[in-house]
Amino acid sequence: MALVAGCAVVTACGSDPTPPPQVPEAPPPVAEVPPPPPPPAVDDNPNQSNVQISEDIKRACGITDAEAYFAFDSANVREPDRAIMRKLATCFTTGQLKGRSMRLVGHADPRGDEEYNRVLGQRRADNVKAAIVTAGMDGNRIATTSRGEDEATGTDEAGWARDRRVEILLGN
Repeated sequence: MALVAGCAVVTACGSDPTPPPQVPEAPPPVAEVPPPPPPPAVDDNPNQSNVQISEDIKRACGITDAEAYFAFDSANVREPDRAIMRKLATCFTTGQLKGRSMRLVGHADPRGDEEYNRVLGQRRADNVKAAIVTAGMDGNRIATTSRGEDEATGTDEAGWARDRRVEILLGN
C-alpha cells in the first residue's frame, strides 16, 4: 500500500499543474489629444479684390468698387483684381490721370513678427505694382512702400482681413 501511495504521489508530482488561463493585458490608457485648431482662412473671399483705391482715383478712372483684402500670409494678386489693374493702367497712361504717378502702400494684420509683416506688406505692394505694369503702366511712375502692421486695427478674423490690403493712392 505504501508503494501504491508512493506511486500516486510520484504520479501527481510528475505531471505539470494546469497553468492558469492567460488574461491579455489591457493596453495602457491613451491620453486624449485635442484636435488641432482649424487653419487660418487662406482664401477670405476669392471674388473680393485685394486693393483699396483712393476716392480720387476711383472717380477719375470710373472705378466703382475696389476695396479688397489679401488672404492670410499671402501676397498674391487675385484674378478679380487683374481687371481693376488693367483699368488703372489705362487711366494712368491714356485716361484722365495720364502722366500722373501712383503710390502703393502695403499693409498686414498684426499677427506675426513686426519685421515679417513689414516685408509681407512690401511684397503685397510690389505684386500689385507688377500686375499694373503688366497691364501697361510704366513702372517708373509707381512707388511702393509698406506700413506692415502699423495701422492694423483688427481683433478678429474679419478685422484682420481688412488689415491685409494695398492702398492705391495718387503720387506726388
